Amino acid sequence: MKLNVNGIEIKVDVQGPAGGDPLLLIMGLGMQLTGWPLELVSDLCARGFRVIRLDNRDAGLSQGFEHAPRTPFWRVVMRHALGLPILPAYRLADMAADCVGVLDALGIERAHVCGASMGGMIAQHLAARYPARVKSLALIMTSSGAPRLPQPSLKVRRAMLKRPKSQREEDVVPHITRLFKTIGSREIAQDETLMNERLRNAVRRAWRPDGTRRQLIAIAADGDRSALLAHITAPTLVLHGAADPLIPPAAAEDLARRIPGAALDLIPKMGHDLPHALLPRIAEKIAANAARAKA
Repeated sequence: MKLNVNGIEIKVDVQGPAGGDPLLLIMGLGMQLTGWPLELVSDLCARGFRVIRLDNRDAGLSQGFEHAPRTPFWRVVMRHALGLPILPAYRLADMAADCVGVLDALGIERAHVCGASMGGMIAQHLAARYPARVKSLALIMTSSGAPRLPQPSLKVRRAMLKRPKSQREEDVVPHITRLFKTIGSREIAQDETLMNERLRNAVRRAWRPDGTRRQLIAIAADGDRSALLAHITAPTLVLHGAADPLIPPAAAEDLARRIPGAALDLIPKMGHDLPHALLPRIAEKIAANAARAKA
């Protein structure tokens, strides 16, 4: 379904029992709601959750911002490096407001919230700015944005900024596959056929590199969220891969220190992805954290 939220259309998928405990899943940079594996969604539904996934603005089948003024990316990088203000097409706080709008449209007063990567940054804003709407908070492979945290290697940064040879599917899918192999769980066996099929389906559903670029600028403009974290009151789980090459695990330790009462789970061999073999553990951790809110 598509919902009109804050004057824009947001694509939403809802699964699980109608009377289930609402759980909002927020995906990361350039990713679609399909980035949450169906196996994970099914597991969470079986645990009694009403699982709500959304395409963030400018991604998937949600409304884009092609009308926004286009800022040369080199200028954004330079201003970020110099610590100068960046004017994005929208802010992560706006994306958090979209999430609240989705809950409003669905008639949900409070929900458990789980965000991955950029989705975790959005979730930080959601939990800090709208504490009455968040039952529990799970932050997966994300960061506070504190400037002194370790950064990804030059190899990883190059992979993130590299573009496919063309916008054709036969060039885009191998490009994304190479990126996922660079930042993902390299020490955990993956079904490459399944990975390629999922990436191909994602590209066919929506391939929006300009939207990803605008989201990346929104992340850069957001900067350091450290001061925001003290306002989070929901029971919080910080779940992170001990082998994450994109957001090093020190970021998870930093989050857990800054959010009152947060629990930390560093998963050995996990990179910056949701590998199939770890989905049962991730579902169990999300459910256990949600149970803290009930207690």
